[in-house]
Amino acid sequence: MKLSKKMNALPEQFFAKLSHNVAQAMAEGRDVINLGQGNPDRPTPTHIIEAMQQATADASMHKYSPFRGTVELKEAIATFYKREYNVDIDPATEVAVLFGAKAGLVELPLVLLDDGDTMLLPDPGYPDYLSGVALANIQFETMPLVAENAFLPDYSVLTDAQKQAAKLLYINYPNNPTGAVATPAFFEETVQFARDNDIAVMHDFAYGSLGFDSVKPPSFLQTPGAKDVGVEFYTLSKTYNMAGWRVGFAVGNADIIEGLNLIQDHLYCSLFPAIQHAAAVALTSPQDCVAEQLAIYEKRRNTLKATAEKIGWHIDVPAGSFFAWLPVPTGMTSSEFADLLLEKADVAVADGNGFGPHGEGYVRVGLLVDDSRIEEAMNRIATLNLF
Repeated sequence: MKLSKKMNALPEQFFAKLSHNVAQAMAEGRDVINLGQGNPDRPTPTHIIEAMQQATADASMHKYSPFRGTVELKEAIATFYKREYNVDIDPATEVAVLFGAKAGLVELPLVLLDDGDTMLLPDPGYPDYLSGVALANIQFETMPLVAENAFLPDYSVLTDAQKQAAKLLYINYPNNPTGAVATPAFFEETVQFARDNDIAVMHDFAYGSLGFDSVKPPSFLQTPGAKDVGVEFYTLSKTYNMAGWRVGFAVGNADIIEGLNLIQDHLYCSLFPAIQHAAAVALTSPQDCVAEQLAIYEKRRNTLKATAEKIGWHIDVPAGSFFAWLPVPTGMTSSEFADLLLEKADVAVADGNGFGPHGEGYVRVGLLVDDSRIEEAMNRIATLNLF
């Protein structure tokens, strides 16, 4: 059976390939330390699980959910944004419940762009942004993220033609893969850039809870005028270790939110109500579990820094997210280095090329294993005498 042109145009799933390579090595009996994954390694907090268990036993939860999500969850999202960022959100018009943030990221180009339109994407950036490009049959231009500019896009380097063509912009801070954190000044510049060029903005805030050194990453919606030009996507996957639960949301500009809700009216019948209830509990309960988790990731980051420096691998530690963006040895490509580590040291990392051409020269390392495994990984790499 022949697949459609859109299916054939989809990019290779970078993370699926990475997972396959690791699984194959493990099937051979090798003790692989997987630093390439983006899957939280810690369990969902107990109070969230208990809320889910109780809700699952409630027969009223077994029915179809309202198409656009439960009032309880949308009000919890508004409460969360007011408490954490002092941002007012109308739960009726400024919230779209998502089947994980990834689904919304792929849907949004379909909502806002017509065939052949152009969007702006960060390079390096989350590879699945390209899935929306292919499905919407649109064009894209990239914005280089380089160390010299703190891994923030420089809008001034875009040509007039690129600015005139673009109708949608994706940004992501704390950043995957670089671990950079945006500043309020950058978000103010982004709002002005969007206004000047009539461009909609999507800020991917998946790692919003993960800012190190006592610096809380800002929300894009804290910026004056942000709701006029864009939306912010949030996921419970990272903040509450709920990756497998597949629950996220978009908040912000009411017109964009309506578009997301409309497309989802045709694709889904919303999330299992018990999951929505558990998500509401996660967002509105005391946030001690979030602080505890952040402390664990920060300790792992510091372990990575100390053990890498010990073997001569000089790195800059991330300001946020649970990823570190590490330079490869001189004379090697990202892919060569990643392949070598898996083959000779049983250490898996994500090669920078998978995140875009400007990812060349780096690998992404996740802080998603215990400190002892991070130290062991560095000891294994040390035996290769690369640094």
